[in-house]
Amino acid sequence: MKAVRQVVAVAVMVAGCASIAVAEGPNADVIAKITGLQPEVKNGIATVRVPRSDISVVVDGVTMTPFQGLTSWAAFEQAGDKTMVMGDLTLTEDQVNPTMSAALDNGLEVTALHNHFFYDRPRVFFMHIGGMGTIEQLATGVAKALAAAKGASGSPAEGFGGAAIPAPSAIDAQPLEAIFGQPGQTKDGMVKFVFGKTTSMHGAEAGAGMGVNTWAAFAGSPKAAVVDGDFAMLEDELQGVLKSLRHANVNIVAIHNHMTHEQPRILFLHFWAKGPADELARKIKAALDTQAK
Repeated sequence: MKAVRQVVAVAVMVAGCASIAVAEGPNADVIAKITGLQPEVKNGIATVRVPRSDISVVVDGVTMTPFQGLTSWAAFEQAGDKTMVMGDLTLTEDQVNPTMSAALDNGLEVTALHNHFFYDRPRVFFMHIGGMGTIEQLATGVAKALAAAKGASGSPAEGFGGAAIPAPSAIDAQPLEAIFGQPGQTKDGMVKFVFGKTTSMHGAEAGAGMGVNTWAAFAGSPKAAVVDGDFAMLEDELQGVLKSLRHANVNIVAIHNHMTHEQPRILFLHFWAKGPADELARKIKAALDTQAK
């Protein structure tokens, strides 16, 4: 019986030590030094927060405060010999794409982009970030993303800028078909390209006809065109597509799912860009090529 008690005591001690080890979080001093923000440390997780008190947001006639969900944050947790970060950045429309580029270019992943409100003025979006690496790498990525958001602050813009898009549309489909290597669908001087992907839901295959597809629609003129559309991607393809589009100055306006319980999981992003039609087509084709790899 005594031996049993000793074994139990040792087991409790080991479990206690393990709990202590798990509870040990990343170095808050390093995070503070790099980000310029003092983390809140709780249960082994160090979290930095930036309340968006610099913007006055009204939702459905109600003036909002940061406490009501208008705070950017990033949480750091030790994961073995690496650090994990997850966060959610509160951004105005004009801050989204510069912040996304900064995050992607500095080792972070961007995993979602969406709204939380209707009838908000100015419109506010939420960009989720994540990553695995050293604490220095991740804290630097967070700092760069926050700095990019701050750098883009100002009076909310009324649009992305660029040349005015003429109407009615008169897009020449042939040069774009040569770039994409397939015929497009044409209507009223516009052209659309659709690229199918396949997944399974409820034991049945779902493909392009069920909405599992990438598409890009071109309107305007050959010299002053707009393209909008939707990329369908496997989870492992998301970051490559995002980086390709952002490096080409294609604006990302949403990242989310369209379905549940599909296998493999498919994520979707929506995009918008202006410029010469053939240049836009090459930018979209380059992002498609990252999926082929």
